[in-house]
Formats: sequence, C-alpha cells, structure tokens
Amino acid sequence: MYSRLSAWPIEASPAPQAHDPWTRRWPTLRKCQNCLACTRNLQAWSCSMARLVSGPTPVDWITSCSAWACWPRCDPNKPKRPSASWSPPPTTPSFLSVLQEDNGVKLIDPMGEMVAPAWEGYATRLANAEQQELLSVLEDIMEKEDIDRSQEASVFVGKDTRSSSASLSQAVLDGVSSLRGRSKDYGLVTTPQLHYMVCCHNTQGRYGEASVEGYYMKLCQAFIELTKNTPNRTDDQKHLTVDGANGIGALKVREMERYLKRELQITLFNEGHGKLNHQCGADFVKVQQKPPTGVICSLLDLYTNILLNVSFPGFPMVGMKVCSGERCCSFDGDADRIVYFYTDSEGRFHLLDGDKIATLISTFLQELLVQAGLNLKIAVVQTAYANSSSTRYLEDTMRVIVRCTKTGVKHLHHAAQDFDTAVYFEANGHGTVLFSPAAEEKIKRLAEDISTDDTRKRAAILLQHTINVINQTVGDAISDMLLIEAILALKGMTVQQWDAIYTDLPSRQIKVSDRRVIDTTDAERRAVSPPGLQDTIDASLGKYRRARSFVRPSGTEDVVRVYAEADTQESADSLAHEVSLAVYRLAGGVGDEPKLLH
Repeated sequence: MYSRLSAWPIEASPAPQAHDPWTRRWPTLRKCQNCLACTRNLQAWSCSMARLVSGPTPVDWITSCSAWACWPRCDPNKPKRPSASWSPPPTTPSFLSVLQEDNGVKLIDPMGEMVAPAWEGYATRLANAEQQELLSVLEDIMEKEDIDRSQEASVFVGKDTRSSSASLSQAVLDGVSSLRGRSKDYGLVTTPQLHYMVCCHNTQGRYGEASVEGYYMKLCQAFIELTKNTPNRTDDQKHLTVDGANGIGALKVREMERYLKRELQITLFNEGHGKLNHQCGADFVKVQQKPPTGVICSLLDLYTNILLNVSFPGFPMVGMKVCSGERCCSFDGDADRIVYFYTDSEGRFHLLDGDKIATLISTFLQELLVQAGLNLKIAVVQTAYANSSSTRYLEDTMRVIVRCTKTGVKHLHHAAQDFDTAVYFEANGHGTVLFSPAAEEKIKRLAEDISTDDTRKRAAILLQHTINVINQTVGDAISDMLLIEAILALKGMTVQQWDAIYTDLPSRQIKVSDRRVIDTTDAERRAVSPPGLQDTIDASLGKYRRARSFVRPSGTEDVVRVYAEADTQESADSLAHEVSLAVYRLAGGVGDEPKLLH
C-alpha cells in the first residue's frame, strides 16, 4: 500500500489467520487508508477513512494491528518537541477516524502533527507482521525506543459517515481492549477535529477544549471577533456557498452554523445525500476545472438538469443556482482540504487553489506584522507543484521567504516549523498556518502592553484572533474557510479581486508508468536518474516561453508524475507531452506511448 498523505510505502503482506474477535484472515488484499495518531504520553492509531469494498478485505486486520502500536510511542519523557509550557498530562489520548477510498497509512505525532520518520518504519513492521510475530515486533520497538511499559495508553476513536466506519473503528476498539488499554468513542468527527483534540489534550487544555463543541466555540468566537471589525458587511458579503463533497465536513458545518450567529451565512450542498466525492469535492473541482455537480452556474446547467428529469423520470433535480461572481468553496471528503471557485459573467470557471489561498493568507499576516512592528520571520512553504506565478509574486512583490519541499504535507509541516510564522499549502488545498511559541508570546505581550499605541495594539489583537481561528495541527477545511472569509471581510476584497492578485501560468499534469527507475533531487524538481532524462527535459524547456517542468515518482501509484507549465495552454500541453515521452523512453515506460492532448 502507499500513503497519499504521508507519501511513504507500506508493502502489506497477507493478513494472518486469527481466532479472536478482532482479527481474521482475509483472502484478498484491497487498499485502505489509516492514520496513526500518537500523543505526548501515548500513541494510538487513528484510521482516517478507509473503505471495505465488496468482498472481504484485510482492512480491519491492519486496523486492529494499529491498536498494538498504542504502547510504543507513550513515554512521557520523549516528547517530540519539549517545551516548558507543555507538561505531560496523566493520560494523553489519541484519535481514530475512518476514511473510505484512499490507500496507505498516515502517522501523526504528539501534538497532532506528522510522525517522526523512524515510526513510519515501525508501523510498516507491525502492519506486515504475522500474528505470531506481533509481540516480538512490539517488544523490539519498545526496546529500541526505551519505552516505559508502565505508562497507560488511552485511545480516542472517531469515525465519518461511511458504511465501513463502524466496523473499522470497532476493530481498533477491540485491539485496544486486547492490550488492556482505555478507549473513548467520539462518534462522527472530521479528521482535523481529531488532530485538534489531540493537541488540546496534550496541552492540558491550553490549546482549547478537547471536544467538538470546544472546537466550534474557539474557532467561531475568533471569527466573530475578527469580522466585528467590519461593521458595514452586507448579507450578500456574509454569504458563502459550500460544497460538502457528501462527506463528514458537511455534517459538521451544519452543526457549527449556530455558533457563527449569522456572521457567516452558509448555503450548503452535496451535504451527504449522494456518493462521497463523486463529481464533487475539492479534488474534483481542481482536477476537472469546473463546479461540482449540484451547482447550477448557467442556464445551460439548468436546462440540462430539467432535460434529464424529463427524459429520465425520477432523476433528481439536484443543485442550486449560483450567481456569477458568487464565492463558493469545496471541501474534500474528510474536510482537510479546501479550494475556492466562482464563475464570471461570461460563465467562465475560475479556481482559487492552495497557491492562491497561501498568497492571500501570507499577504494578510505580513501586513499585520508590519502594523504591529513585530520583527518576526514569515515564510510560505510550497512544493514543486506550486504555480511559478505564485512563487514569483511572493518573492518579488511580497518579499517573503519561499521554501520548497518534497511533495507531502508532512514535509511542508516540518519545514514550516523552522520559522516564526509560516503558511503552507499544497496546490490541492491542503494546508494551514503555524506560529512558533515564541511568536505567539511576542504577539500576546504586545496586545496586553498598556503602553502600546492603538495601531500596533489593534494589529496584535487581530493576530491573536487569527491564531485562534487557525487549526495549527493539520490542514482543516473548516478552519481555513473561516480564516479566508475573515481576511476577505477585513480587507474588503471580493473573490474576483483576490483572484486578480496574480495570474496562474497554464499547466498540465500527466502520468507515465512506471516509477521504479526515477530518482530526484532539489525538492523533486530535478531528475538524477535515469541518465540523460534531466538533460532531455532541459532541452525541451528551451523551446517554450516561461517554461518549467519536472518529473517525480508518485508516492501513491506505480506511475511517474509529469508536471509542465508555460505561457500558453498549448505550450504547456506540448511540453508535458515531450517530457512524458522522454520518461517513457528513458525510464522503461509501460504500455502505449503517451499521446499529445488536444
């Protein structure tokens, strides 16, 4: 299996035969996605949405094995980032959420962050161990990490709305029980909410209350405090259309609405009556470059809906009319990604992806830091997939530090920790903002200093509320949505003005099989093997204006991903085709040669 979020491989061996209620052998291997969340005093598996497809699968064997990883990461003397302001609580729970249709294992470290690389290897060993080897593998891990075996483990379990969630979460509960650990079932929650509660618990409530209600109260109160500084907002300016991707995020947005006190008026669609992520959600909108099913942006959409209903009696009249220029956003299925979009007066679709979101947020934060007179280092962390226009704007116009890392949220998050303040987003809309403890303390002292002048104090207070509306543990669509809406309100910007900050270069992405001989360097922007590939790419770049291209082995599929951008879409398509042919010919391509897109 391969992890989409953590981008590291787990080669799953067949699940072992079992004779107790929480393990059994499955005759076939399917894909799942699990998350391991470990906290300051303990570790617990958190399964972030996997699917039991038709026929038996090894999903709950792997999920149950995950519970056996609760002990090894639980030594209170080994926090990931020790800090005097964090003292280990007597018990430190972790969380489980269950995802449906992704592959791999995701690990989360003490403060709800990405796991240390060594623990990825440990999880691989546990997932692949035969039943008779589990105890010896666990013993070996505990010995290597010098684990205190007397430390009690406690696991918090949550799930989404998918049909597989109940059985997978029960597998974890049974696994925890078999180790005489403690567990608590939180029921239906988004994955980012679980990350948030890990952090709350491990800071003994200093980050917030470790409950769903506490999450809503903290984020919504901060949003209201930010937007009360814009008293002339109309109801139209307060309105936002949200595509819930038929996932858990839609349910949680509905729950949250009452805490917003109509300061944000949400029209929600794709809220759970259809198939998860099917023709909707952040990934669909970004990849297809069009609104999700359910959004009627033109008369053609409306007529199509009516025609389908007439031609096929019983076909649901889904969707709602969205006016041109109206702000819309799409979550993904587990609500950790978000993209914005709108259509203009001529019906053209406009996407505001993670690059545009990072630019908006970093511009806002830099302005506040300047107003506050705080000498804090701010940075934006991107991957090679970030559009070159965004990078140039940040470096040349905003004069902020831009750091490029390998693809994968864990790489961006770790890089962001090197700065006082850092905004990181992947182009797919997964990202958040980090403030170092020292930066938060400086902001707090300035806001509370009675001798501070009004301009600096106002900026410091706005920064405090901004910090509170952000879920710093992980990308969170709900938190990011509130932050974006607050920034647009405070700056008095329309979605069109935001979109006009810079213009993306046309780009194209292609997949070529297979990935085994591709090796890269420079944050995956240059190929070092096979020999001659990078020279061929460089030669192709010289044929086009403002061109850039790179190749990288996928972390989730047995393919090579090709990215190309240039000054026109035709040039980007042609460059992508040339590079994909080079990969095919030099890296032992599988199947037919790539064809030029038309």
